[in-house]
Amino acid sequence: MTMPPYTPPQAAVCYRHPDRPTGLSCSRCGRSACPECLRPAAVGQHCVDCLRNDGIQQSTATTPRRRWSSAVAGDTPYVTYALIVINLIVFGLCVAEAGITNPGNAALMSDGSLVKGIVGEGEYWRLLTAGFLHFSVMHVAVNMISLYIIGRDLERALGTYRYLAVYLISLLGGSAAVMLFEADNVQTAGASGAIYGLIGAMLVIVLKARVPATPVLVIIGFNVVLSVSLPGISLMAHLGGLAFGVAATAAIVYLPGLVLPRARLDAASANRVAWAALVTLLVVALGLGVGAGMLYDGPTILR
Repeated sequence: MTMPPYTPPQAAVCYRHPDRPTGLSCSRCGRSACPECLRPAAVGQHCVDCLRNDGIQQSTATTPRRRWSSAVAGDTPYVTYALIVINLIVFGLCVAEAGITNPGNAALMSDGSLVKGIVGEGEYWRLLTAGFLHFSVMHVAVNMISLYIIGRDLERALGTYRYLAVYLISLLGGSAAVMLFEADNVQTAGASGAIYGLIGAMLVIVLKARVPATPVLVIIGFNVVLSVSLPGISLMAHLGGLAFGVAATAAIVYLPGLVLPRARLDAASANRVAWAALVTLLVVALGLGVGAGMLYDGPTILR
């Protein structure tokens, strides 16, 4: 039996202009679209049909199957809400034990915050748990409001699982930077490293959509200035989270187009490349934090 000749998968093309290859897609419906057919949104970009219909799909016959990693209009950002709830519950437990005025004295804070010497003794879970602890009402309020504002649209743009991966990579990247560059006796806690990673993710998406990035750059610059000028803020956690957030999101939106030949640049292959890079960055962030702890030779921390 003669088999038909093999036809390699084609690169994604604009759904309105089939003659135009594109690496962009609508952050509502997930359809591939060229820059002419996309309009900038708060995070990501929306196609002209979604804007015309206010996100309502008129016909299932013309709506492409939704991929598991896509996000469409009306999706609830469950991960963002879950992260906010977890942080508030942990803070509530600290308040219940140590009081509203000094939750930093709670046992959860003592057992879960990030201190180089204690991590160096083998308590590596602190690289993760520190990102869910906060020292005061103002601390947790600022971080959770920021997460609510940034996270909802970003989760819809990246998709649930990739958004969660970027968040965790940013959190661990911030912890790794603390372990590598922070002073020995500094106690670090808070979700701000992960949130800075989300700000970096927003910057990458804006650049990919070819939307002016000045507003995001101003936000990043303003927050870096605050991190340097205000006492009690961990600049290293912020910069580490920012760097890993940028790297993780770039792996999603840029890396597949750089490493895959045009004939293999389909959605499934791009997704595999992105996830391989995300897992690698997660391992690198965790490895840097653990490695810095294993190599720590500073003073012993008494508790």
